Amino acid sequence: MASTDEYLEYVRDLLGELDDVAHRKMMGEYVLYYRGKVVGGIYDDRFLLKITPTSERLLAGVPRAIPYKGAKEMLLVETEDREALRDVVTSMWEELPAVKKRAKK
Repeated sequence: MASTDEYLEYVRDLLGELDDVAHRKMMGEYVLYYRGKVVGGIYDDRFLLKITPTSERLLAGVPRAIPYKGAKEMLLVETEDREALRDVVTSMWEELPAVKKRAKK
């Protein structure tokens, strides 16, 4: 099942306090970027964040979910606390790897 544009707008609203949030549609789902790094995504209308030491600590006790078969577990975001989400995403940014540039063909 693909994620809906309505759910994307809902998540974008939740992350509205962050300046440099972007998304890319991929095979019916959405990958979420903050300041150029992948922080999570929207899969089957579920908002998932990557697991880092900081995201795990700040979102302690939240369930984990697998976005698609063969993928790593991610944290299932169920809170609507915009301030908490801002803190999690900005804090985990330092722990995430930079996006690799593709070689031109």
